[in-house]
Order: sequence, then C-alpha cells, then structure tokens
Amino acid sequence: MRFEILTIFPEFFRGFFEHGVVSRAQKTGLIQIGVRDLREFTHDRHRTVDDRPFGGGEGMVLKAEPLAEGLAGLGVLPVADRNAEMRRRETVVLLSAQGRPFTQAVARELAQLERVVLICGRYEGVDERVNQLYCDREISIGDYVLSGGELAAAVVLDAVARLVPGVLGNEASSEFESFGVGDAAINTDVDGVPRSQHGAGGLLDYPHYTRPAEFRGVAVPDVLMGGDHAAVRRWRREQQLRKTLKNRPDLLENAALSTEDLRVLERLKGGRS
Repeated sequence: MRFEILTIFPEFFRGFFEHGVVSRAQKTGLIQIGVRDLREFTHDRHRTVDDRPFGGGEGMVLKAEPLAEGLAGLGVLPVADRNAEMRRRETVVLLSAQGRPFTQAVARELAQLERVVLICGRYEGVDERVNQLYCDREISIGDYVLSGGELAAAVVLDAVARLVPGVLGNEASSEFESFGVGDAAINTDVDGVPRSQHGAGGLLDYPHYTRPAEFRGVAVPDVLMGGDHAAVRRWRREQQLRKTLKNRPDLLENAALSTEDLRVLERLKGGRS
C-alpha cells in the first residue's frame, strides 16, 4: 500500500515515520510513503502557495494551481476523468476541519485501497475548487482546529497502516481492541459474552493490568487472578460497558448490545456496583 502526502512542510514528517510500526512496515515493504513539497509546483521567485481569499476575511488560502500540479505530478486525475478501476484502487483525501469525522470504520475503508493521497490543508484552508475537482473525501480527525493538516495526515496514515495485513505481525491485534469489528462478525459468543471484548460494535476497551499484582497500594482485581476464564470475560465486558458509559456514552447509541449488556448498563446508570 502506498501513501502520498502533499504538504508545504515536508520536514514535519522527518523522524515521525522512522519509529515503531510504520517504520517496520516501510522496511519490510508492506507500505510506502511519499512526501511531496507543494512549493515544488510553484513558478514564481517567491514560491507562493497561498493568497488572500475572495470576499475578504482573515488569513490566507492555499492556491489551486500548485495543488493541481502537485496532484498531477503524482499521477492523480480529476475525479471526472477517473474510471471505475481507478476509484477502486485509490482515493484522494483533503484533511480539514470541515471534513467527515475520521473513525476506525473510515480507517478500515482506506486500508482496502492500494493508494491514499493526503492533502494537508493550511492557513484558512484550501481553494474549494481543488476539493471539488480532485478530492474523493474530506476528513477531520476531531472537532478542533489545528495549524495544518500535517498532524492529521500522520494520524490517518498510522491508523490505516496498522490495518494493512502483516503490519502488526498478529492480525488479530487490530481486531481485538477499541473500535474493532464487532465480535459477532468474528466469533461466536461464549455464555452470552463475546470472546475478546475488544470493542464489539464500537465500545471502548476494558482496563488492562500486568505485573506486579499490587502497585502503590492498588491491587489487580481478584477476578483476573482466579483462573476462571468465563468470569474474566464477564468482568471485562462489564468494564467495557462501564468505561464507555463514563467516557463515550454517545457510542452506546449504535453499539451491538445484548439483553445482558442492557441490564448491566441499567445497573451502572443507577450507581449500583
């Protein structure tokens, strides 16, 4: 899989992709990353990439011409000129605060492609004609404003790269975690409780513990030390529901919940332990 990043700050990515999972994936050839400087596609002595917005207003806007030339340099055609095969193989993403929220589901969509082109917005944004003519989707990584799309590009690339088969070594690692694919799509529930409790239906993960068994007066929950795997599964599922209720109650609206899950949630909402 190949990622292309179009940015006015290519040096931002130096070192960022040289560590951890992304670095190993590049070394083994599972993914490739190309970073292109938008200023390479300018033709004036000042290498101008931005200009004042029509209609007035604060800030500057990234110009359409260098972005269009940069995309052409990457072999990207306007949306209207792409055939069905091209659309199945690659996508062009504009990173901006006005985009569709980036979720694990979106990451899974992108991981099915052969190439993802990421345009890093800057200043007040990008000339909308670039979005209209070249971009397949507009993505935001959260309801806040960054100085530019470089951080967002790094976030998207990392989240997508780890879903590429072979990148994590154990493919189950990307399934059995928060926001993973629902358990029902992977395995049969055991005693009404999913085997992994990895984020079925988009719930948050359960708490994790390791040695020592006691740290600064806080002990690992007894259920995790007892060897009863069914009890562990039930405890983890409850903790998963508890953490989601506390930190992301919005996720419960679309979660795949069993009758037992609903009973547990009612108890948790009532404040009973």
